[in-house]
Amino acid sequence: MQASEIAQMIQAGLPGADVKVKGDDGVHFEAVVVAEAFRGKSMLEQHRMVYATLGGNVENAAIHALALKTRVPQTA
Repeated sequence: MQASEIAQMIQAGLPGADVKVKGDDGVHFEAVVVAEAFRGKSMLEQHRMVYATLGGNVENAAIHALALKTRVPQTA
């Protein structure tokens, strides 16, 4: 799996999210996801929301490891 595929899955599941995914070996990835949908949610809830967008790709080892950072957009 490629980083761009993961980014697309997250963006499809969290419309309007700003998603950046890095990973060169095809199984270990780092993602930063900034989404309004996270507002008022705990970090655990935010991470669960992201994992839900990936379906079974984590459980079936298409994604072996995902280092995840989630944030709410800053308002001016």
